[in-house]
Amino acid sequence: MRRFLTISLALIVCSLSAGQDRLQTMPRYDRYEKMRRDIGGAYVSNEVSPTWGADGKAMSFSLGGKTMVVDLASGKVAEGPAVTAATATSPPRRATGQRRNPERGRQFDRTFSADGKMMSLFRDGNVYLADADGKNEQAITTDGNSATRKRFGIGSWVYGEELNVREAMWFSPDGKYLAFYGFDDSKVQDYFLTLAQTQVQTTLDTEAYPKAGTDNPVVELYIVDLATKERVKVDKSFGDAELGHYVYDVTWSPKGDELLYKRTNRKQNKMQFCAANVAGKSRIIIEENQPNSWVENHPFTRWMADNQSFLWISERTGFSNLYLANIDGRPLKSITSHPFEVASVLRVDEKSQEIWYTARSGENPYLHQLHRVKFDGKGDSRLTDPKLSHSVSISPDGKFFTDNADSYEDVNLSTVRDRNGKLVAELSRGDLTKFQSLGLQKVERIKFKAADGTTDLYGYLQKPSDFDPAKKYPLLVSLYAGPDSGTREESYRAPQAICEMGFLIAWFDGRGTQGRGKAFKDAVYGKLGVVEIDDQAAGAKVLMQRPYVQGVGAYGTSYGGYASVMCILRHPDVFNAAVASSSVTKWENYDTIYTERYMGLPWETENKAGYDAANAMNYAKNLKGRLMLFFGSADNNVHPSNTFQLVQALQRAGKSFDLMAGPDQGHAGINQTLMWEYFMDALVLKRTSGLEAQYKAYRAKLKRWRHF
Repeated sequence: MRRFLTISLALIVCSLSAGQDRLQTMPRYDRYEKMRRDIGGAYVSNEVSPTWGADGKAMSFSLGGKTMVVDLASGKVAEGPAVTAATATSPPRRATGQRRNPERGRQFDRTFSADGKMMSLFRDGNVYLADADGKNEQAITTDGNSATRKRFGIGSWVYGEELNVREAMWFSPDGKYLAFYGFDDSKVQDYFLTLAQTQVQTTLDTEAYPKAGTDNPVVELYIVDLATKERVKVDKSFGDAELGHYVYDVTWSPKGDELLYKRTNRKQNKMQFCAANVAGKSRIIIEENQPNSWVENHPFTRWMADNQSFLWISERTGFSNLYLANIDGRPLKSITSHPFEVASVLRVDEKSQEIWYTARSGENPYLHQLHRVKFDGKGDSRLTDPKLSHSVSISPDGKFFTDNADSYEDVNLSTVRDRNGKLVAELSRGDLTKFQSLGLQKVERIKFKAADGTTDLYGYLQKPSDFDPAKKYPLLVSLYAGPDSGTREESYRAPQAICEMGFLIAWFDGRGTQGRGKAFKDAVYGKLGVVEIDDQAAGAKVLMQRPYVQGVGAYGTSYGGYASVMCILRHPDVFNAAVASSSVTKWENYDTIYTERYMGLPWETENKAGYDAANAMNYAKNLKGRLMLFFGSADNNVHPSNTFQLVQALQRAGKSFDLMAGPDQGHAGINQTLMWEYFMDALVLKRTSGLEAQYKAYRAKLKRWRHF
């Protein structure tokens, strides 16, 4: 035992002494370093950001340090003074007082009434009311305490992380009522994280962290009449005991007479938008169901001037479409019924009953288009070129819009157009002067078949400036790949500078990602770590057929770290190297809200098989290539135990791999320079780490000794 320990320590010392500042000694580093400084400003898009004139006759914009003015009637463009801007009306801002932004996953510990005169605050598990300056403080609740693990006026970490809950107390607009959360964490298991590991003495972070399949915090909503201090509990589980498991998106109605909230069941495949009166009695406004997958937790909502009707985006037809809804709960009225996704609402003109919106209706789903439609769904028209992706600004009177249009392969063209899309004037084009002088390559759009052999997928490929198809290049696949993620829209861009080290960089939007409809996303339901990973491998295989691709690596952080691990373990004959940071490795290690939303429950009667198939440790024996694992020791999101479990499985399988820790770092990625070094070693120089090489030599010697 002592002799083996001595040899191991010697190998580690040798490995470390030979590994400093290595990237700058590697081939093409000088080229990369020079291009890294120049490539950032190589492409000048010259996109137009307009100022619309108050009289509706002109607009102005800045270009190359000059102010240009467009006469909207004639289309004439000339240098001149900026127009006087039209004043936009916006709702009054809510008083926020002095408060510090909470950390990730946390909520504000205080809020202020709309008139700025009152403040509610959270302290020691309870809610207090005071004047805005902190005077005249009085307790609203007294039954919150650490012993019972009940808290009022604050949320749970998992609510902040996964449901975007930042507020936990809400004054009614008239200041007569205060609503607030109540959380009971008594059944939630704690996770213990050791902090300050670089200090002489460590500290312990204890978090009630509900992991997939375990007990969740119990949530309640309360309303207090501030005149009488009478507290009522909102009936958030009315009609269905399963609903009300999660309660979020809490706010007062525009009229201020009801408390609005959304509630879902634990699987998050049924969601109801609800309203409660000040006595706590609730009713349903809208219900969304996706029995075999998950619902959108935060549908787009835009209230009308009557404070009664509103726009709503739903996936109930299989694609995100627009609906007209009413707070009284009447059935939704369909406005659009497209076989493609509505992406965003840009303008609502109640006088003319028109909605301007963007949709993924171009020649591919990542080319966003501008549409206009009447409230009743009539007259829907696309106003832009489907070969390009469009970013627009609409004039206040709705008679014109500026259009910044580009794609991966087409530089930006900025124009001003009338309300029907007819060209009024060309304003600017993207400037490729420096881009071309550096010899940069355009980003290439890729289209290929998914692992199912039928579904069309898209991605892009970046190349070095001196790309030569007669030479060989390693391919690096940049990863996130998680459900509801993916490319938002195409835009012309310069390739990443790291390509100059001789890499090709690819991105693939596999099944499960956004923008392609519900069925496209649902392909991964209950199958994380399988379907989306197979699609990444399918994209890599297509590029591997090109004669200049030699060797494939994968890298990513968080879900991208998980995807990188799964790529190299599930497809060891495709991926030769991977760098995985802050990786989930087993979904039972992650929180309930995210995991169960996409995987269901890990019980025998639910989806145990899916969880097993997603477990990276089950594939440790498959490792053939080079794998670097990185984790932050203070990561309270994806816990270090994820990495440790994979380390243990790889060790038990007798596999060589590399491990790097970020002491006292949270949810973070590995140092980029070290990552590029790693890929240069693994895919370009084809050499192993110093420790691994010396260990192999030691094993070879040991084998010869045993032979004799």
